[in-house]
Amino acid sequence: MATTELFLGAILVGLLVIVALLVQVYRAVQDTDSGVETDQVRAALSESLSAMEFDEAVSRIEDRAGEIETLHEDFDRLLRAPRERGEFGEVQLEVMLSDHLHPGMYGIREQVVGSKTPDAHVKTPDGIVAIDSKFPLDRYERFLAADDPAETADHKRAFRQAVEEQLAKIERDYVSPEAGTTDFAFAYIPSESVYYHLITEEYDLLREYTKRGVQVVSPLTLGHKLELLKTGAQARKLTEEAEAVLDHLTELGAQFEAVEEEWSTLERHVDNAAKRADDVDRELSSLRDAFDRIDRPSGEFNE
Repeated sequence: MATTELFLGAILVGLLVIVALLVQVYRAVQDTDSGVETDQVRAALSESLSAMEFDEAVSRIEDRAGEIETLHEDFDRLLRAPRERGEFGEVQLEVMLSDHLHPGMYGIREQVVGSKTPDAHVKTPDGIVAIDSKFPLDRYERFLAADDPAETADHKRAFRQAVEEQLAKIERDYVSPEAGTTDFAFAYIPSESVYYHLITEEYDLLREYTKRGVQVVSPLTLGHKLELLKTGAQARKLTEEAEAVLDHLTELGAQFEAVEEEWSTLERHVDNAAKRADDVDRELSSLRDAFDRIDRPSGEFNE
């Protein structure tokens, strides 16, 4: 709201400066004996403002101001209503997931951890990473709006307690490796100002729950975490593919050794067969010589 008011104020100041300059011109002309009629100056000023479409510009600015104010009120109402605020966080979360991950790697409002349904989840080789997007914005706003130091301290403690309760619930519901999750889950806070307050004022609380598996993230830090998860999944896939190739090569090597052994056996059989063929050939040659000797004497006697 403050930004809107500053923007509109700057435009109005610019228009007022122009009007002031025209008024100064009018007065200067009035104070000097230049022979220019006052009515002429008035007419010139009126004509100038008309040419500048001053009235129309002011009217348009007022219309835009009303539209911006209405939009701001709608947005403020959206963030104040718990259900609508949750839906807004889920929509923002879904947009971030679709920007960083391919569709098959994440899901929105699906029952993936036993009977529990996280606002979103990411599928990794090590299990499901659950993401919860609820946050106690109303408690935080009361803390910011408080003027009295004692009241501020009370609201700050209430806000811390609400955050701690939410983190404890995320730990109970979504840090459950036996149910298929990883050993950590994300508590997504769709407000950088709330996140900044937590890491500066409640760092010990966040550190304690990080050790217990609940990591508090903002839009900026969640994007970084999602990229790490995607890179890890890709690295795991490459490793699995490399292991599959290695297993295939090992299997081929074993098959090659089996074929080589069979070939060696066959080679021995062939070698033995060749030797046996040589023996048979020698025996056949001996028999042929014997027959020849039998045939030759008989021929010589007949002569």
